[in-house]
Amino acid sequence: MKIHLIGIGGIAMGNLASMLRSLGHEVSGSDAGVYPPMSDKLKEWGIPYSEGFDAERVKGKDLIVIGNAISRGNPEVEEVLNSGLEYVSMSAALERYILAGKKVVVVAGTHGKTTTTFLIHHLLKEVGLNPGLFVGGIRKDGFPGFEFTNGNYFVIEGDEYDTAFFDKASKFLHYRPTYAVLNALDFDHADIFKDIGEIETMFSRLLRLVPGNGKVYYWAGASNLKRICGEASKFVKSEAFEFNKKDSFLIWKKGELYSGERLLRPGFFGNHNYRNAEVALRVCEEILKKENIPKAKEKLLDALESFPGVKRRQEILFESARSILIEDFAHHPVAVEETIRSVKQRFPGFKIISLFEPRSATSHRNVFQKEYSFAFKGSAVTMITEIYNLKKVSKDSRLDVKKLILKLPKHSGTLPFYCKDPKDLVQKVRKILPQFEKDKILILAMSNGAFGGIYPSLKELVGSRK
Repeated sequence: MKIHLIGIGGIAMGNLASMLRSLGHEVSGSDAGVYPPMSDKLKEWGIPYSEGFDAERVKGKDLIVIGNAISRGNPEVEEVLNSGLEYVSMSAALERYILAGKKVVVVAGTHGKTTTTFLIHHLLKEVGLNPGLFVGGIRKDGFPGFEFTNGNYFVIEGDEYDTAFFDKASKFLHYRPTYAVLNALDFDHADIFKDIGEIETMFSRLLRLVPGNGKVYYWAGASNLKRICGEASKFVKSEAFEFNKKDSFLIWKKGELYSGERLLRPGFFGNHNYRNAEVALRVCEEILKKENIPKAKEKLLDALESFPGVKRRQEILFESARSILIEDFAHHPVAVEETIRSVKQRFPGFKIISLFEPRSATSHRNVFQKEYSFAFKGSAVTMITEIYNLKKVSKDSRLDVKKLILKLPKHSGTLPFYCKDPKDLVQKVRKILPQFEKDKILILAMSNGAFGGIYPSLKELVGSRK
């Protein structure tokens, strides 16, 4: 078929384009701007794309895939609708062409989706099951966020965000789960959900899709997930998970991570990541039992220790005896708090300088004005930029960063600095570092975007410390 993707420049859409081409389809695409790394990848894969949109480009195509960021008024969309061409969302295309006939592991939840998805895929692959993969990230070793194989299993990140302008339900409702993982359920995506009840509705609908011979795994620490899974228990088996409990795979003792008597040295750290690993091991053990693969536990633990991790998740960009620079994707207040706590536990004796850019749709808004004021506990210094796009939300709905700064000393016990933008933040870091001349410092930069390209400057600053 001739398939055209409108919005091909996004990571997920570009990856889908590659998978469709591997199936033998003739694939093309368009976007307002296509930048590295996706522009380079599309050229490498031999997929033609156009900058900008033109109604002529969709004519003669058998199927149009319309990305989540595309809306009415786009000339290609208008031509598709006017001419009656067949069209689907990205998620529906995955359902139809990639996931059909597979046993799908859908990893959903407010936090930890990307890491857990990559981890389950890695564990299954290391024991020889050859699973497929679709996830919004890149592993630290450069492995991309997708893989299309002839294996029976497929692991996919289940995003609760809406699907397309013509389909406002969550993407994960298209993904045919045999196994569903629910890592957490907090309020997020304030631009499309008015309250947590609306998100819970989407998760409840996801559980209705899990077959009787499948299974749902939910974090025991989330009472709302327990309730939702309880409501679905008549038809679906569910299992609560937590690490460091009597029945857990993973136990924390003597300041180290164990499984039984085996000491583990994974390449990640922090309670939230140990929970991710706990559920990944449980899902994979269940699958290996059904596949009659012997000595499953030891094989999985070997694979756990070889997992390279995910880029922009606790990614150490610089490390010396006295200075560390870490980049992390944390942007929700729960994730910010968990990340700081895990870093403090992993690097005792270091004074933490937390840098935060409110960039996500939710962090632009004041729905977590209070929660952010408590999220930076454990940081010696906290620097927060003004929200990324002041025009994105109205003033009465906007996160008030200056007001937040005033609350931080009392609520988080940290020395706060307001920064008008990332460039101003770098200058403030430069000025404050001499005060820590005798200390070991760890700079933790948290943003779900590029953070104004500050990382080379931060590397230079920490690298110049003696």
